[in-house]
Amino acid sequence: MNTMPPVLKPGATAPLRRPSAKRRLHLELRDGAAVIVFDRPDKSVNVIDTAFLDELETALRAVSRYEVKGLVFLSAKPSVFLAGADLESLGRLHGEALEHVVTRGQNVFAKIASLGVPTIAAIHGACLGGGLELALACDRRIASDEAATKLGLPETQLGLLPAWGGSTRLPRLIGLPKALDLIVNGKQVTAKHARRLGLVDEVVPKERLKARALALLDEPAPKRKSFFLTKNPASAAVIRFLTIRQLLAKTRGNYPAPLAALEVAGRGTWVTGGNLDRSFAREREAFVRLAETDAARNLLRLFFLQEKAKHDRHDPSVDVKSLPRIERTAVIGAGVMGAGIAQMIASRDFPVVLADLDPGPVAAGMKSVAALFDEGVKRRVFTKHEAGRKLDLVSPTADRVPLHRCDLVIEAAVEDLEVKKKIFADLCARTSPDTILATNTSALSVTELAKAEGITQPQRVIGLHFFNPVSRMKLVEIVTTEFTAPEVVERALAFVRSLGKTPVVVKDSPGFLVNRILMPYLIEAGRMAESGVPVATIDEAMLDFGMPMGPLRLLDEIGLDVANHVADTMVSAFGDRFEPPLLLADLVRAGHLGKKSGRGFYLHDRGKAVPDTFAKAPRDLPDKTAIANRLNELMAGESRRCLDEGIVRDAAMIDLAMILGTGYAPFRGGPLHGTTPNEPHL
Repeated sequence: MNTMPPVLKPGATAPLRRPSAKRRLHLELRDGAAVIVFDRPDKSVNVIDTAFLDELETALRAVSRYEVKGLVFLSAKPSVFLAGADLESLGRLHGEALEHVVTRGQNVFAKIASLGVPTIAAIHGACLGGGLELALACDRRIASDEAATKLGLPETQLGLLPAWGGSTRLPRLIGLPKALDLIVNGKQVTAKHARRLGLVDEVVPKERLKARALALLDEPAPKRKSFFLTKNPASAAVIRFLTIRQLLAKTRGNYPAPLAALEVAGRGTWVTGGNLDRSFAREREAFVRLAETDAARNLLRLFFLQEKAKHDRHDPSVDVKSLPRIERTAVIGAGVMGAGIAQMIASRDFPVVLADLDPGPVAAGMKSVAALFDEGVKRRVFTKHEAGRKLDLVSPTADRVPLHRCDLVIEAAVEDLEVKKKIFADLCARTSPDTILATNTSALSVTELAKAEGITQPQRVIGLHFFNPVSRMKLVEIVTTEFTAPEVVERALAFVRSLGKTPVVVKDSPGFLVNRILMPYLIEAGRMAESGVPVATIDEAMLDFGMPMGPLRLLDEIGLDVANHVADTMVSAFGDRFEPPLLLADLVRAGHLGKKSGRGFYLHDRGKAVPDTFAKAPRDLPDKTAIANRLNELMAGESRRCLDEGIVRDAAMIDLAMILGTGYAPFRGGPLHGTTPNEPHL
């Protein structure tokens, strides 16, 4: 019997596992090499589940039977290499079943690492989580130079850690400090940044990716750094100690996953030789333990809510395929918000007119837009060339230009209803009947705008409430009135998603959703300060709770005059529970408006904020837990009122909006999570 493996002659091509309606990958033998192409037929992205692992193991077994010069991994998807684990199926597993899947992934990826021939991951598109862990098991990684190519291990953002070998292999590849920055923070990097880190070996144009990968199989393996200085117990312990201090200062111990990842990755560097089993075992144990925590469950739920918001329809009866796409836009008002919105639109390659009444504000607005693009370059969001090209998409004007070709006009002028009414009446005369007219107001009535004199087609009036800073805040409230056409809502949803934002549809009501829920919380914090509770104690209580900023520091950032104006608006609609403390009005009258004036609840000087004192501390000073519980209950109570009034359709959307719009502690799940008996399960 002939037991010799089949030999593939140079230049020969033999498809071995062709695409099918079910297969997640296929294998070809091409030019003396094996090529595995990921292409899940029933999804727009490639994800890893048990069926994927089964197919991959079968393909690897087939490769081992052939005498090939190497193996290349590719993807047939236009913008995804491998997006990581299938979280929907993974989220249903617990205990031994979950441990089995983790072990299975480790074992299959270990077969890649020990295949006996050179292996190369040719990466175009998202290569995240388990996708990057597969690539780390290869001998080399090359990546396309396109913006769609992102590499990262975001597991800690879901309350977990990389457990298919990522926590073990990445520190050994690029060194412990760089690896911890990626793993602990869940960062994603561009191909060029990955090249600088040593995560990928080459960056090439997408068109050359496959050919270059096949050519590399004939070249000697690259020499890797040993990282001796960080690859021993003593230095790893020092790095872990310093990183723990930073993590606790940042997370206050509320997120166990980064700490667990630090422990596993740090200890994994001690392993000598090629036996990584002990480190893999630590990955497994930590992953299964973390998966059972409330933090992981809530963060995973948040992920699913964001995914749902990307695809939800407001009115399923509308034929969205027949609706024209929003492409040409204008922003009226070149202040902080207007400039931020215009920059965000241009960053997504949409042309936008930035208009204001006078050349001065327009020039200042363009300066802000340019500064935002410069910041994006520094943060590696854009290259310098990309930023310049996108900046050119913003057309500034102080003239009353025709806007008939615009699909959408967003008004971002001063928060004065009468001013906005005049702007909208003017816009009706300068736009086509199909142009959507949106306001970025944070509290004023969109319905009153739609009913104002001179407004034609009130069905095209809508609210698009962006949050500040626009470039970083993910949430956009889409505010509908009784007049708003369903087609207008669907077009607005599609546009907001095209900006990379998460939309939540809310019914027009004073304060809409997020600001309404937030105001009682801010007002009560002001009352506490007025009664003598130290400013620092109040803010520290909410930082410990998990908020990104204390309520009084947030008031200073917003501007006490702005907060007082919003509170007055809310009082007229909802009564005494929105009555601001006298202290707030006193500070505004004294010109102490917060950070912008240098004084508010804090004294602001040269980047430092020192808490002020407003009254003698009470004898029975509440502890921080009591303060946090009181302030959180106010948010939860107002959330329940919004739900009862139908401001949004379900409690989950309130949780999502508060997390994305205010930074409400994500690990807690939202102000209504666990309090509403009819909440849908994901």
